[in-house]
Formats: sequence, C-alpha cells, structure tokens
Amino acid sequence: MIAFVVLSTVGCSSMSARDKSTAIGAGVGGVAGAVLTGGSALGTVGGAAVGGVIGNQIGK
Repeated sequence: MIAFVVLSTVGCSSMSARDKSTAIGAGVGGVAGAVLTGGSALGTVGGAAVGGVIGNQIGK
C-alpha cells in the first residue's frame, strides 16, 4: 500500500493542477458510480467520465 502511494505521488509530479483535478475527479466519480450501481462496469465508467469532466472544470 505504501509503495503504491509513493509511486502514484511521483507519477503526478509533472501534472498541472488542472490535470490533477481531472484525475481526482475521475477517481472519485468512478468509485461513486460503482457504489451507486452496485459494481456495474457501465456505472463505474460513467461515473469516472462525469467525475473527470467535473474535476477538469473545477481545476480551471
């Protein structure tokens, strides 16, 4: 778990604030979509897409 966190942090060091907001929004949206649809793949992908768009707009 610790190695994953360290590697994910290093991978984001060159990202802009808007890119980070998009990635965070997609992650949160994907989890929310999975929870709301009971683990449906379509719900997860849809949630990630919507979350990414929202994160991108917030990161402007």
